[in-house]
Amino acid sequence: MESCFHACNGPGNAHHDSRTSRIFQLIMADMNRREFLTGMAIGAAMAAATPLAWGQTKGSALTPLVFRPLPYGSIRAEGWLFRQLHQQAAGLSGHLDEFWPDVGQSQWFGGKAEGWERAPYWLDGFIPLAFVLKDQALLAKVKTCVEKILQGQRSDGWYAPYPAGASAKPYDVWSILLVNKVLVEYHEATGDPRVLQAVSNNLKALSASLDAIPLFDWGKFRWFEGLISVYHVYEKTGEDWLLDLAAKLRKQGFDYMSFFKGNDIKVPTPRRGKWTFEKHGVNTGMALKAYALASRLTHSKEEMDFAATMIQILDRYHGQASGIFSCDECLAGTNPVQGTELCTVVEALYSLENIIQVTGGAQYGDRLERLAFNALPASFSPDMWAHQYDQQANQVQCTINPEFQWSTNEAESNLFGLEPNFGCCTANMHQGWPKFAARLWMLAPGGGIAAIAYAPSSARFYCHGMPVTVSADTDYPFRDTVKVTVKVDKKVRFPLMLRVPAWAEGAFLRVNRETVETPLTPGTFFTLTREWSGNDVVQLKFPMKGKVTHRYNDALSIERGPLVYSLKISESWKQVNADKPLRQLPHGDFEVRPLSPWNYGLIVDEKKLDVSIKFTEKTVGDKPFSPFGAGMEAHVKGRRLPQWKLEHGWAADLQPGVQASSEPVEDLTLIPYGCAKLRVTEFPRTE
Repeated sequence: MESCFHACNGPGNAHHDSRTSRIFQLIMADMNRREFLTGMAIGAAMAAATPLAWGQTKGSALTPLVFRPLPYGSIRAEGWLFRQLHQQAAGLSGHLDEFWPDVGQSQWFGGKAEGWERAPYWLDGFIPLAFVLKDQALLAKVKTCVEKILQGQRSDGWYAPYPAGASAKPYDVWSILLVNKVLVEYHEATGDPRVLQAVSNNLKALSASLDAIPLFDWGKFRWFEGLISVYHVYEKTGEDWLLDLAAKLRKQGFDYMSFFKGNDIKVPTPRRGKWTFEKHGVNTGMALKAYALASRLTHSKEEMDFAATMIQILDRYHGQASGIFSCDECLAGTNPVQGTELCTVVEALYSLENIIQVTGGAQYGDRLERLAFNALPASFSPDMWAHQYDQQANQVQCTINPEFQWSTNEAESNLFGLEPNFGCCTANMHQGWPKFAARLWMLAPGGGIAAIAYAPSSARFYCHGMPVTVSADTDYPFRDTVKVTVKVDKKVRFPLMLRVPAWAEGAFLRVNRETVETPLTPGTFFTLTREWSGNDVVQLKFPMKGKVTHRYNDALSIERGPLVYSLKISESWKQVNADKPLRQLPHGDFEVRPLSPWNYGLIVDEKKLDVSIKFTEKTVGDKPFSPFGAGMEAHVKGRRLPQWKLEHGWAADLQPGVQASSEPVEDLTLIPYGCAKLRVTEFPRTE
């Protein structure tokens, strides 16, 4: 597919030129006439995913997963999620290889450009995007890229970018851990035996290499990423040497458990402070899953449960309203003007998707939704042609700012652009939406299926050899109802597990219009086991109530269901850096400045929230996470705070206590956090 260009003053503009519109229409038309799974062999994909009965693998030493993911391509996005993924494919994700040398001319694909992490990073999101959308052009690109990696593998098991003789001298193997993870994703989707063999050959080379040169630097702090491919190959082959390699990775890797039990993790990195591996945000987001994965090998309950401890510590000392922690680039405390790197958000999402497979904990599904519906879309322009390196909860302008107060990042970190600050997020940002879509449903014990998170989607799986389709018809998280339809050709009995969010007090369901009397307990999975016949309909109701949370310096944030709300600020997008290479539209860099006031305090009676905050349903737009596409609004009252001004190019730090103001009371409109590219999310309280 050729690159799509559109004419606009900035990525926030909704207008596309005729070429982009025509390509989008062709994609939509093509989707309507395809089979449920196309492009790659469905038979091979299903055989690769479920060769044995539920819970069984050829490798029996690993603790079985509670929930097992469906192979890529088994879940289809619908509704707003379908539109969001197509927007992504029409933006940077679908075209980065066509103009960005670090991917298009990568050594991984036979070129001369960067040959370490960037092309594998891109594939880590591009592969699931192609399979979730079942887009033939994207699938063709995927196949070409994987073929080039396979063709470049040497007889010693190493891939082409790995330096000859590197086993005898230091070489950071982080990129090797990453590319093997990418290749097993492809194998999961296609069942291609050559890919499985290539990964196995490389893991043998890696195991021997680690005996001579143990993990260091990035590989040491991301050791657990290697477990993804090791476990995949082990479960297909049952070869015990893979367990030895898994243990070796764990032993040589950084000990996050000890680090999180100490005091340094609690201390914010000073502004313009010291960069460290152990407090690096992306490492931390990845490491959330480290001990859940390791517990499959060690069978340690402490390790399996440690993700909850990590999240609790991060929330307390570095947590942000959107559900992620600050890291700009290292852990930076709870101040809402400290940023969070986009790479951290997508890696934390992937970690949560893995943690819930191992533990079955419903709370991880809650956190997954909070990040996916708030922190993830916040860092992208509505058309997904530009992204930020750092997002802020209180982000009142995004400019080239020499006065930056990040911990270690620099002046352009919150621009929307091609590669603001550093290109790692340009390469790595693509996995967020596709992997979320591909993990909405997972196989459950007893031959059933579990709703891990809610978004418009459908999934196809097999129960007792019979095909089953389960779908979620919903505008959740903008609405509080989900219609689940189970379609079978013949009667079949299996459990349907439905996650009940922890905030959903009073949740209930109906089956074929009959209310189920068993109460739905918030923060758990409700299991509905029955004989399914024809098209059975389960209607879920998750009552969403407004909530006020006290945050940094007793500031207030407003939530409803999984969504956090932010002040709607009028935006002005201006292109900058036009003289830099590759900054031509649509992949340019943009400053965003406010056209309306932002310095408000809220007037909220926490005992009468239903009076203080009014929520209004709006049509969910073609770009659902944009100021003009937001599916919900909140209406509150507040006063301007003239004393709250810009400082160092940002909103000044919040002062504690109730803020005095003689300004008139105004009606304020709030929109979901992910829709607001400029925003105030943590508000002072005013009289």
